[in-house]
Amino acid sequence: MNRLRLLYHYLWAAAAAVWHRFPSRQIFVLGVTGTKGKTTTIELVAAILEAAGYRTALASTLRFKIGERAEPNRLKMTMPGRGALQKFLRQAVRARCDYALIEMTSEGAKQFRHRFIELDALIFTNLAPEHIEAHGSYQNYLAAKLTIARQLERSTKPDRTIIVNADDRAGRRFLATKVPHKLTYRARDGAPWSVSETGCRFTFRQTEINSPLPGRFNLYNLLAAATFAAERGVSLAVIKKSLESFRGVRGRLERIAARTINSRWPDFTVIVDYAHTPDSLKQVYEIFATRQKISVLGAAGGGRDKWKRPVMGKIASDHCRQVILTNEDPYDEEPQAIVRDLARGLGQAPYEIIMDRRQAIRRALGEAKAGEVVIITGKGTDPYIMGPRDTKIPWDDAAVVREELKN
Repeated sequence: MNRLRLLYHYLWAAAAAVWHRFPSRQIFVLGVTGTKGKTTTIELVAAILEAAGYRTALASTLRFKIGERAEPNRLKMTMPGRGALQKFLRQAVRARCDYALIEMTSEGAKQFRHRFIELDALIFTNLAPEHIEAHGSYQNYLAAKLTIARQLERSTKPDRTIIVNADDRAGRRFLATKVPHKLTYRARDGAPWSVSETGCRFTFRQTEINSPLPGRFNLYNLLAAATFAAERGVSLAVIKKSLESFRGVRGRLERIAARTINSRWPDFTVIVDYAHTPDSLKQVYEIFATRQKISVLGAAGGGRDKWKRPVMGKIASDHCRQVILTNEDPYDEEPQAIVRDLARGLGQAPYEIIMDRRQAIRRALGEAKAGEVVIITGKGTDPYIMGPRDTKIPWDDAAVVREELKN
């Protein structure tokens, strides 16, 4: 049965490429893969290329964009199936785009959604344990990611290039691929560098860049985008200007100042972020290491990655003065069971359980004092809370925050 399922997905990918007349052969295609940083990196690349005068198409967790036309990704999947990516590429060609930028995931690779896409280049950001139940093991997860690199290997495009985060342990596996050009980036490539909650300062090829994106993980995203752009011949002046003017991505460390919404609130900050792995959660908290923090934590979707729930609960209790556990995307799993798994990691640390996510956010805002940070993680710009039997409740963490602050 598993072989039949794989054959089904493979034939869909092949048929879609044939139907749309192999559009990836007519446009420069960049794939971006990794556990974290894909969306920010791909948006940074798009910003640089557009500043350099190129026309771009983009398919990501956040949105689908072709030229000037863009719409949110409401599919709850980064790589859509059933020919959607081939259709996207054909539309990009018709719109006379110079570049097509595509986030590529292990789940998409499992279903051959990357096949029959002729890649010109691939950026590898990093790898951390995720989707372990879906893949069966971390090694299977890594293997799924590596099939994307092998798609670059088999591409018929000339001058294929792979750009790899060499500070990541899995980076050497991607560098082992047989492509003509291999580039790396490391934190030391940005030296001297410094990061804070208000931005990131680093040096790229003797050019100092001051980005408003905070955190060390954004240093890597910035270096990845700059390395690709420089390899494509974009000038350092354009790279610098683009990165310094890029204000961030919705749902990725999205900052909301309470007093800008309603002057009656204390002067605290709300952060909405997609962080859904232990490492990502820890890095978000560490950006605000000098501030008292309140966490609204839902951890993960139901039925997957159960191992990480108590780990994330422990991280929240170690970094935050108050933790509020809430519902996120339970799917067909009992929501209370997910929260109980989270609570196991908190041990004796105080916490509250408020299953209604809006009520949990309201509680956190009401508890915040001047100078503190309320950090709401897990969903970012996810448009729905997913319930049993694929039921969907429309949702937007940042919009709910603004509504509650206004009220």
